[in-house]
Amino acid sequence: MATLILAGEWVKNWEKSGKHQFVQLCKGLTEKIDHGCRIKDIQAALYELCWQVVQGNLKLDLVASVLGEMMELRDDMPSILADVFSILDLETVALEEKHKRDHYIQLVGACLVFVPEAILKERLDPETLESLGLIKQAHQFNQKIVKIKTKLFYKQQKFNLLREENEGYAKLITELGQDLSGNITSHIVLESIKSLIGCFNLDPNRVLDIILEVYESRSDQDEFFLSLIKSYMCEALTLCHILGFKFKFYQEPNEETPKSLYHIAAALLHHNLIELEDLYVHLLPLDAAIVEEHKLVISEAKQIARKLVMVVVPSDKSEDKEKEKEKEEDKIEQPPDNQKLGLLEALLRIGDWHHAQSIMDQMPPFYATSHKFIALALCQLLHLTVEPLYRGAGLPKGARGRVMHPLQNKRAPKPAESFEDLRRETFSMLGYLGPHLAHDAILFAKIVRLGKAFMKEYQSNENLDNKDKMEVLLSCFLSIADQVLLPSLSLMECNACMSEELWGFFKLFPYHHRYRLYGQWKNETYSSHPLLVKVKANTVEGARYIMKRLTKENVKQSGRQIGKLSHSNPTILFDYMLSQIQWYDNLIGPVVDSLKYLTSLNYDVLAYCIIEALANPEKEKMKHDDTTISSWLQSLASLCGAVFRKYPIELAGLLQYVTNQLKAGKSFDLLILKEVVQKMAGIEVTDDMTLEQLEAMTGGEQLKAEGGYFGQIRNTKKSSQRLKDALLDHELALPLCVLMVQQRNGVVFLESGEKDLKLVGHLYDQCHDTLVQFGGFLASNLSTEDYIKRVPPIDVLCNQFHTPHDAAFFLSRPMYAHQISSKYDELKKAEKGNRQQQKVQKYVAACEQVMTPVHEAVMSLHPGRVWEDLRPQFYATFWSLTMYDLAVPHAAYEREVNKLKAQIKAIDENPEIPINKKKKEKERCTALQEKLQEEEKKQLEHVQRVLHRLKLEKDKWLMTKSTKNETITKFLQLCLFPRCTFSSIDAVYCARFVELVHQQMTPNFCTLLCYDRVFSAIIYTVASCTENESHRYGRFLCCMLETVTRWHSDRAVYEKECGNYPGFLTILRASGFDGGQQANPLDYENFRHVVHKWHYMLTKASVHCLETGDYTHIRNILIVLIKILPCYPKVLNLGQALEYRVHKICLKEKEKRPDLYALAMGYSGRLKSQKLRMVPENEFHHKEPPARNVTSTSQQNGPGNTGKPAAAMMKGDDVFSEDADRGKDKSQTTKIVNKANSAAAKVTASNGNGALNSTKIIKERDDKEKSGKEKKEKKEKTAGSTPDTKAEARREKLREERAGKDERALREGKEKTPKAERDKVKPEEKNKDDKAKAGNGESVEPSRERDAIKELKNKEKAERSAVAVSRKSPVPRSDSAETERDHKRRKLDSHSSPSHSSSVKDNSIDPKESTSKYHLNYIALSRSKSRERELEKIDPENAIGRKEKREEKERKERKRDVVAGEREASLEPKRRKDENGTNSSKNSQSESPCDSPLSVEKEKSKRSKSSSKEKGESVKTERTSTGGKKESRHDKEKKEKRDSSGGKEEKKHHKSSDKHR
Repeated sequence: MATLILAGEWVKNWEKSGKHQFVQLCKGLTEKIDHGCRIKDIQAALYELCWQVVQGNLKLDLVASVLGEMMELRDDMPSILADVFSILDLETVALEEKHKRDHYIQLVGACLVFVPEAILKERLDPETLESLGLIKQAHQFNQKIVKIKTKLFYKQQKFNLLREENEGYAKLITELGQDLSGNITSHIVLESIKSLIGCFNLDPNRVLDIILEVYESRSDQDEFFLSLIKSYMCEALTLCHILGFKFKFYQEPNEETPKSLYHIAAALLHHNLIELEDLYVHLLPLDAAIVEEHKLVISEAKQIARKLVMVVVPSDKSEDKEKEKEKEEDKIEQPPDNQKLGLLEALLRIGDWHHAQSIMDQMPPFYATSHKFIALALCQLLHLTVEPLYRGAGLPKGARGRVMHPLQNKRAPKPAESFEDLRRETFSMLGYLGPHLAHDAILFAKIVRLGKAFMKEYQSNENLDNKDKMEVLLSCFLSIADQVLLPSLSLMECNACMSEELWGFFKLFPYHHRYRLYGQWKNETYSSHPLLVKVKANTVEGARYIMKRLTKENVKQSGRQIGKLSHSNPTILFDYMLSQIQWYDNLIGPVVDSLKYLTSLNYDVLAYCIIEALANPEKEKMKHDDTTISSWLQSLASLCGAVFRKYPIELAGLLQYVTNQLKAGKSFDLLILKEVVQKMAGIEVTDDMTLEQLEAMTGGEQLKAEGGYFGQIRNTKKSSQRLKDALLDHELALPLCVLMVQQRNGVVFLESGEKDLKLVGHLYDQCHDTLVQFGGFLASNLSTEDYIKRVPPIDVLCNQFHTPHDAAFFLSRPMYAHQISSKYDELKKAEKGNRQQQKVQKYVAACEQVMTPVHEAVMSLHPGRVWEDLRPQFYATFWSLTMYDLAVPHAAYEREVNKLKAQIKAIDENPEIPINKKKKEKERCTALQEKLQEEEKKQLEHVQRVLHRLKLEKDKWLMTKSTKNETITKFLQLCLFPRCTFSSIDAVYCARFVELVHQQMTPNFCTLLCYDRVFSAIIYTVASCTENESHRYGRFLCCMLETVTRWHSDRAVYEKECGNYPGFLTILRASGFDGGQQANPLDYENFRHVVHKWHYMLTKASVHCLETGDYTHIRNILIVLIKILPCYPKVLNLGQALEYRVHKICLKEKEKRPDLYALAMGYSGRLKSQKLRMVPENEFHHKEPPARNVTSTSQQNGPGNTGKPAAAMMKGDDVFSEDADRGKDKSQTTKIVNKANSAAAKVTASNGNGALNSTKIIKERDDKEKSGKEKKEKKEKTAGSTPDTKAEARREKLREERAGKDERALREGKEKTPKAERDKVKPEEKNKDDKAKAGNGESVEPSRERDAIKELKNKEKAERSAVAVSRKSPVPRSDSAETERDHKRRKLDSHSSPSHSSSVKDNSIDPKESTSKYHLNYIALSRSKSRERELEKIDPENAIGRKEKREEKERKERKRDVVAGEREASLEPKRRKDENGTNSSKNSQSESPCDSPLSVEKEKSKRSKSSSKEKGESVKTERTSTGGKKESRHDKEKKEKRDSSGGKEEKKHHKSSDKHR
C-alpha cells in the first residue's frame, strides 16, 4: 500500500509532534466514517503505522500506546486492527528478513491487551498464533478445524433411507396407493404421512420423491396429488431439484423419458408449484443445440433449392445419392429425447397454453410445431377452443360432426363463443402452428368454415359501431389465411376437398385480397419454411416431368397428373407451366385441355399467375428490333383467351390489370383484352374479311355468328355472360372504352417516343381494333337498360371525356338503336294498329323522340359555321345508322340457309352417326335455319321503315343556302373520311350511304362532286393511314368504285340510276347580267370520260406513293391497290404503268424490306391475272382514233401523254416523265391568272355554286368559260371531220408547242439574269406589257380583229411544210435547258395540300387535267402568289411598284372582259364561217368529258403567257433586244388567236342558252 497518510516528518518527530498529528488524523477519519466515508482510509493509516514498526523506524512501545488510544475511537476498531494484522501476517511470512517478522510478532503480542484472542484466531494463520502462544500446536489446531467443518456442513441427520429400513416406506406407498374414490382427502393422507415420518424417522425429501413416483403412476388423480404436494412442501426449489434429478436419469442415449413424468412436470407448472425457469435448466438438449439443429435443416433446404437451378451432371447425382444414404444411416442412431418438446406436449395436452407459449418462444420459429406430435397436441387444443363457435356458426347444415369433450382443467383456455373470442388465444395458437396445420385436415376445414361464416356476417353487417371490430377480425382472418391456411395446403398431399373448401372461403374476399394472398404464398411463403422449400423442389421436378411428356395424345393422363400437383402447390406448378408456354407457344392447346382437373381455387390462382407473368417488370414487351410485340406476350394473350373461355375463372383481376395499364398510358396489354373478347364472345376484328363475311356482318346477330367470322363460334353464351357480368359488377365497361379511345389517339404522342413508326402504327391499330371489338361485344350483350345507364350522352362523351367523335358515336350508336326500338314497341302497344303505314309512322315518331335531343347535343361538337352547310339532323343520321339499317343481305341469308340444308342432308346420309345424335343435330340445324329466316324477315321490315324515315327527312338534311362545294367538303371532312377508316363494315356503310343519299334525290347534294373528291386526292389520306386503316380505306374505295363501275358499264343502268337525279345535274350560270340558271344532267359519254379521269387520278396517286421510297406510303398504297383490284385498274395503259412501278418495288425491296416485297409480289401476281379483263382506253370511254402518220394506233392516252409531241408519247410506260412534270408546273403557275384575264364570256357546268373567299368572282368566270367550251365541243362532235381540219389542228398544236418552248427558254433566261441587268430589262418588259394589252383587244376595233385572223391564217400556210417534217421525224424534247431550280420547283409543286376540302380542285396538278371543266385550282393560285412573295423578298425595292402595276392591270382586264364580250357577239357569224370544221378531232385525246387537245393547248398557251408577263416584272433576264422583239411579236399573235377563240365560245354559249330557255 502506498505511504500517503503517514508523512516522513511525522516519523522523524514522532515524540514531539508526529504522534499528536497521527492521533488527530485518525480521529478525523473516524468521524468521516460515521458520515459515510470508506473504512479503508483508517485501515490504511493503521497499516502504515504498523509497517513503520516492522521496518524498525518507530519503537514498539510508542506505537502500542498509540494503538491502545485508538481503540477508544470506535467499537469495531479491534476488528479493523485485526484485519491489518492479517495483511501484515501474509506479507511478513514471505519476507527474507527475519527481524521484520520478529518486529511483527512483538507488535501483535503487545496488542493482545486490547485485541481479543478470538478475533485474532479467526484472522491469523495457525503458525502465527502458535508463535504468539495463543495455541499450543498449529497441526492440532488445523485438524480440529477440519472436524468442526465436517460436522457442520457434511454430517447428515440420521433419517431412515429406503435401503436401510423399508417398513416405513412400505406403509407410505400403501397409504399413497389406496383407493381414493371414497372420502379420502389429501389432508387426511398428509397427516398419515407426517405420522410415518415421525414414527420411522423417514427422510422428508425421499418421502416427496416417493409421492412424485406414485403420482407419476396415478397421473389421472391430478387433483388429489397436486393438493397433497401443495400441502406437503415448503420450498418450490426443492421440488424442482427432485424433478430435475428424475429428468437427468433419462438423459442417456437410447433412453426414453416416460410421458407420465412430462405430465406431472406440466401439472406442477400449470398449478405454479414450480417455476418454468427453474425446471428448464434441468432439461436437454440445450437451446444452443436446438438452434444449431434448426440451422442445419435450413441449410439442407437451401441446398435443395440451389439444385433446382443447377444443372446436375450424372456423376454428381450418384455422389449426392451416396451422401443421402450416409445421412439416413446417421439418423438411425437416435439421440436422447428432446425433453423440452416432451414437456411442451404435456403442457399442451393439459391446456397450459401460457407455459407452452413460453417454451416455444425460446426456440426457433416453427421448430416445435415441425414435430408432428407437438402439432397434433396444439391442434387438439385448438379443436377444444373453437368447438362451441364452430357448432354455432361453422357447422354445415345436415352435418353432425364429432363431439369434442372440453378439458376439465379450469385454467385451460376458454372456448370461443363468438368471433371476437377468437382474438384471445385462438389466432395466436394458429400463428404458432403455421404450415403444420396440414397434420389435421379436420381442424383445417373447421377454421376455413369459421372464416366463411365470418365473411358472410361481415358482408351483411351494417352496424357502424361494430365496424371497427369487424375490420380487425377481417385482418386477423387474412393473416391466418396467409400464414397458416395456404402454407398448410402446400404440405397436404393433393387434397382436392380442402382446396375446394378453402375456395368457399376465399371467394368471399375481393379479388385484390386474394391475389395478395397468392403473391405472398408464391413469392415468400416457400422460402420461410424448410419443409416448404423441399415441397417446392419436388413440385418443380414433377412439373418438369409432366411438361416434357405433355402432347395432344396424352392430355388426359397428363391432366390428371397436373391436377394432383396443383391441388397442393398450384402457384409453383403454374409458374413453371407459364414459363414453358412463353417459350413454346405450341404447348398452349395441350396445356389448356389438360387443366380440366383443377379445382376452383386452382383456376383462381392460375388467373393470378397469368397476371403476374404479364406484369413481370424484367421482361420486355417488345422484341429487340423494337418494331413488334414480343412473342411471350402474344403467347400469354392467346393462353388467356383460351383458358378464360373454357374454364369458369373470374375475370375481374385481368380486366382491372388491363385498365390500370391503360391508365398508365401503356397499350401493349390490350392484346390480352382482344384475345379474351374474341375467344369468350366469338367476336373477331379483322380487316381480311372476305366479301361473303362482310355481307354477313351487315345482317343480324345470328347471321353474324354463322357467316361473319372465320371460325364457327359456338357455345359462347355462358362465357360471354361471364365476361359481361365481370364488366358490370366491377364497373369496367365504360372506363375501358373511354381509356381505349383516349389511348388510341395518345399512342402516337405518348407512347411513340423513340419507337419505330411501324410499331406505333401497330399499337394504334391494336388499340382501335380492340375498341371496335369491345364496343361490339357491349352492344350485342348488354341489355338496353344496362347500356343506356352506363354510356353517357354524346356531348358528355366528347366534351368531358374528350372522346373523338367517331368513337363517341360508335359507343352511342347501339344506345340510339335500343332507345328507338324500345320507344317503337311502346307506341305499338299503346295503339294497336297493324297496318304497315301505321307502323312506319310510329317508327318515325319514335325516331324523332329519341334523336331530337341528339340533334341538339351534336350542335356543341363543332363550330357554328359547320352547321351553315350541314344540318345537325343529317350529321346525326349519318353517324347513328349502320349497314343493318340500310340494306338486307338476302344473298348471305340464303347462303347460310343452304349451308344448313346441306348439313341436314349430310347428316341423313352419314350412316356412322347414331340415331340420337342425328336427331339432335338435325334439330339444331333446323332451329338455326328458322332463326335465320325470322331474322331476315325482321331486318327487311326494319330496313323498309328506315328508308321511309330517310325519305321523309332528306329534304331537311342539307342547307339550300349553302354551296354544294362547301356542303361536300364538310360532309367528307366530318362524316365520310372519319368513319370509312373506323371498321370494315363502316367502310362499306360510307360507300352505301353516299349511294343512298344519291338515290333518295337529296336536294343540294352533288353526287358527282362527292365521288370526284374521293377519287381525286388519295395520296395524303393513304399516307396518313395505319396498316389496318389502309385495309379499311381500300375497302371503302372499292365499294365506291363498284358503284361507279356499275354505272360506267351500262348506259341503261346509268340512265336509270343517274340520268335525272339531282346529284348528276349541272347548273349553268351566265356571267352576263341576266343571272339565269339552267340544269342539265351529265350524259353517259361525259360520265365515262369522268370515270377515266378518276382512274387516271388513282394511277397518278399510286405511282407517286410507290416512287416515294417511304415504307408507309408503299405499304399502304399496295394494301389499297389490293383491296380495289376488282374494280381498278380497268384501263390497259394504267395497269401497265402500275405493273412497271410494282415490278421496280419487287426488285428494290427484295433484300431490304421483305414485308414490302411480299406485298408487292402478291399484288403483282394478282394484277397480271387481271390483265385479261383490262381494256384499251378507247373502249373504256368514247375516244376517236388520232390522225394517220401522227401517232401510233397502239398508243393509249395514259397519264402524262396529253398535250405532248408524238416522240414524247413514245417513251414507254413511264407516264410521269420529265415533260409531264414540266408542263404541269407551268400550267399550275399560270392557270388562274389567265382565266381571270380572258377576253371572252366563259360559262361552265358547275357541281357547286359557291366560292372560296377572295377567288369567288374568278371561279364563276372560269366556270362559265368551261361551260362554253363543253357546249362547243358537243356541237362539233356531230360535224364532219375532214383531212383539212385535222391538218389545221395539227399545225395549231405545233405552233402552241413552239410558243411554250420559247416561253420556257425566256423564263429560264430571266431566272439566270444577274441583278445588275435588272434595270435594263424593265423597259423591254414595259413594251411587252403594252403590246400584250393591245393584243388582248383593249379598245381595238372589230376590223383589226378580222385583219389579225387573216394574218394568222397566212402564217399557218407558210409553216405547213415545216410542220409536216417535224411530224415525220419526232425528236424528244431535251431537258438540258432546265435548271436545277426548275427541277426543285417542280418537285415541290407535285405535292399539293392534304386538305380534303380542296381535293377536287387539285385535278389540275397534272398537265392532262389542266383543262378540267368542273373545278377551279385554288392551289395553283396560292402557289403563284407564294412565288410572287418570293420575288418580292428577292427584290424588295420594286415590290411596291409591281403591286400597283398588278392592281391597275387587273382593273383594266375586268373592264376589258365586259367590252370584249359585247364586241365578239357581233363577230361570231364571220368567225364561224372561217373556222368551220377546224375542230373535228377535239375529243380524240381529251382527258375529261369536256376537254379537247386544241383547247388544252390554247389554254396552256394563254396561261403560260400570262404567267410570264407577271414574272417579267421581277425576274432577271439575259435576252437581247432582238429576242425581245420576236417574243413580243409572237405574244401578239397568240393573243389575237385567244381573242378569236373566246368570241366563238361566247356565241356558242348564247345559242345553248337560248336552247335551254
